[in-house]
Amino acid sequence: MKNDIVREPSHQEGGSLQEKVLSIKRCVTVRKGGRRFSFSALVIVGDGNGRVGLGFGKANEVVDAIKKAVDDAHKNLVTIHFDGVTIAYDVHANFCGSRVLIKSARKGTGIVAGSHVRSILELVGIKDVVAKNLRGSNPCNQVRAAFEALAKLKNREDLLAKRGALL
Repeated sequence: MKNDIVREPSHQEGGSLQEKVLSIKRCVTVRKGGRRFSFSALVIVGDGNGRVGLGFGKANEVVDAIKKAVDDAHKNLVTIHFDGVTIAYDVHANFCGSRVLIKSARKGTGIVAGSHVRSILELVGIKDVVAKNLRGSNPCNQVRAAFEALAKLKNREDLLAKRGALL
């Protein structure tokens, strides 16, 4: 089951981060007394200015699973370097069975990507980019592959300074 819920939190970050629930899944275990349900939630948080985090939570109630995932996402915030409204260069990454390709695009292109990668790019604050899921359909692995690809991005000034080029 896929849910896209966006809300403005009043959390430790002072309410500057948006939360988005990417997926909620139900797990069933059959015991002597009957079925027992538990839920897992995949959540991302971001400020639209380069900071984004991923969280995963499991609990017996949906609300508790989302709360655990949000807390985990706040703990795992990372900073993504991007150039204006797009990324400086093309990146790709693998995670388990998933592979994601993220390419820079011209101004005005918008975000051309699948639902999970699109959500990440929106919360990071990138406006013009093209992304493609090359392999795998597991949402958790797709999101982690996208995070790895975005983590590979370096600041343009740092790259030019490393190469010895003048700005």
